[in-house]
Amino acid sequence: MTVSIRIPSSIRRRAILAGATAALLASVAPHAALAQDLSGELSILQWQTGTDGKMWQEIGEKFTEMHPGVTIREFLPAGAQGDPRAGIRTAIMSGEVVDVIINTWPAFRAELVDAGILRPIDDEWAQFGWDDKLNQSWRDLGSIDGTTYGLTYTYGDRSGIWYKTAHMEKAGITPPKTWDEFLASFEKLNAAGYGTAVAVPAKFWAHAEWFESLLLRTAGVETAAQLAAHEIAWTDPKVKGALVKFAEMLNAGCCGDPAVMFANDLGESYAQIFRADEANYMLIGMWTNSLLKNDYGLTEGEDYSLLQFPALGMGFDDTSSVDTKELNVTTNGSNPEAANAFLDFIVSAEASNIMASYGYASPSKAADASLLGPVQQIATEAVAQSKVQFVLGDLLPGDLVDEYRVQLQKFLADPSEANIDAVLTAIEAKAMEAY
Repeated sequence: MTVSIRIPSSIRRRAILAGATAALLASVAPHAALAQDLSGELSILQWQTGTDGKMWQEIGEKFTEMHPGVTIREFLPAGAQGDPRAGIRTAIMSGEVVDVIINTWPAFRAELVDAGILRPIDDEWAQFGWDDKLNQSWRDLGSIDGTTYGLTYTYGDRSGIWYKTAHMEKAGITPPKTWDEFLASFEKLNAAGYGTAVAVPAKFWAHAEWFESLLLRTAGVETAAQLAAHEIAWTDPKVKGALVKFAEMLNAGCCGDPAVMFANDLGESYAQIFRADEANYMLIGMWTNSLLKNDYGLTEGEDYSLLQFPALGMGFDDTSSVDTKELNVTTNGSNPEAANAFLDFIVSAEASNIMASYGYASPSKAADASLLGPVQQIATEAVAQSKVQFVLGDLLPGDLVDEYRVQLQKFLADPSEANIDAVLTAIEAKAMEAY
């Protein structure tokens, strides 16, 4: 697997956090790369809740068991509906000091770097020998202009479609492998008593998932990378082609009333499928595996599974969208030695095995892949065999990504060709301001 991301410098110049730089740099602490006897408080800006929050608590407990002189303080920023970046920005700009930040957005990492908030980890990479645990592609993914800032600790297949196995059995179908089979399955699922084949959580951002995998499958990873960097316009025929395919899906009766899509966030869409048995398919990230195992009490590979995005036969069916989560360390953290040790710990066998028990795959060579469940194995194999591109929305500057998601909501309400042109023209107008 190789993945490249392009973050134009123009995005970084627009960094919202830039105003916080001076205050933060004034309190920069001295940095020692390694320490034998760790002590003091390690503060982690940790924005995940629910099962993922429990996983982080367990990871923290294991770390402090290995380093009893260290205590961990998890700082949870005030939530922003659908996207925690706003809460993270508010916390940092208001003076909150942390040692480690959990991050999943490359464009946000660039914003933090330009604001002087993150310190490079190239020296630590060499001193801790992380090359022995992580392939170069993972280091490249956490780098900006050749300098490493992020240490990836998990990754996910964003072109996997989740389903409940009992629904397929009741409808008498096997998981579709082609686009035509996928569209044809809607009618069979409806006939089996399910109201809406595809649950689309369009309240905030998750409706973009379908467009992003369709862009890869109709135009390839290079086109998606060019669009993320605004090297091609949103009005490019290749971009329009992805929305035309999305319109095929809507016109085939996939998703029901747009008002229901707009009313549903992720939690409501999960409930539609896995509790109420009202819908069947959902395209969303690998955190779903942890949620279904731990919150819904379902058995991985028996009660639910994952099918890779259907083949369209347009020459790009070997592509997948992926995401990652990484750890960043700050320039003003009070305990850089403990922060460095925590990064080393997160790619250890101990931490990787904890993540596996929650349904997450680690890129670390120290991880025991046999601990992964059958659905995670499907996703891991799909990513390994794919040409991959990072989630498009996580590569866009903040003001553009907001417009992108709003315009896609307008597309869901009216997928006509005329409206596709209007939607893409509106996104392109915002992109011209953003880059």
